[in-house]
Amino acid sequence: MHIEFRHLRTIQAIHEAGGLSLAAEKLHITQSALSHQIKGLEDQAGVELFVRRSKPLKLSPAGLRLLKLAQQVLPQVQALQEEFTGLREGSAGRMHIAIECHACFEWLFPVLERFRKNWGEVDVDIRPGLAFDAMPALLKEEVDLVVSSDPEALPGVEFIELFDYAPVFVAASAHPLAQKPYVEAEDFRGETLITYPVERTRLDVFSQLLIPAKVEPAAIRQVELTAVILLLVASNRGVSVLPDWVVREVKYSSDYITRPLTQAGITRRLYAAVRSDDLGKPFMKQLLEFAGEEARKLQAV
Repeated sequence: MHIEFRHLRTIQAIHEAGGLSLAAEKLHITQSALSHQIKGLEDQAGVELFVRRSKPLKLSPAGLRLLKLAQQVLPQVQALQEEFTGLREGSAGRMHIAIECHACFEWLFPVLERFRKNWGEVDVDIRPGLAFDAMPALLKEEVDLVVSSDPEALPGVEFIELFDYAPVFVAASAHPLAQKPYVEAEDFRGETLITYPVERTRLDVFSQLLIPAKVEPAAIRQVELTAVILLLVASNRGVSVLPDWVVREVKYSSDYITRPLTQAGITRRLYAAVRSDDLGKPFMKQLLEFAGEEARKLQAV
């Protein structure tokens, strides 16, 4: 048998209408054309699909089997059509995000909460970009946006500026280094450095300060959560380096201080890396808009 979607729609329409005349009107075809279509389908099946002398018109056992198929398939087809319409109109799609900045989860969640309310048909997922090569994944269309502080010259990729931040030294108020107006690489030699559990080359304290100065802390302790890092620092179990906005946002305790890294301070910039072809998508535009607004709130504090 060669069953088409129109055959399934015909069976469903006749069942719901209870007769050929109303079904033809519902399907926007003539009754003659509908009768011809049914005859052709019955010829293919080799069985009757309707009990001919019943009023209203009833389906035969074979017709009921075909109706069951229609009731299963047609809603799926309709859902697929609506999904394709959403993709064409930019109201649906996929937004998979990789984050190369561990602390940025706390900044990104308010952005995604606003985004979710406006774009419920967009599939959103977050992947820690520190666990894999995020930029090659962006080029392969495995992810759609990468939050990074390290822009690269990549074909077909745009780096959208989000905000500047300063990595700052954090120590207990009673720590000896709290008396200094700023800290330098040498100050870390005898310290336990508390960091996020990522490669040191992806941490500002190493890439911007300790590796160039060839300085190694006495010990490194890796902690997942910012609040726990600040708890340990306030308890004088070690020192840390965190983005200035993170320390302001978490506001865990008053038992620690922050100081600039070096006399001049260090400034870093955060970017959203997006494929150029995706910048025109309405939901991508709004996500970047929300991200910019949240970034300005951080800088205004």
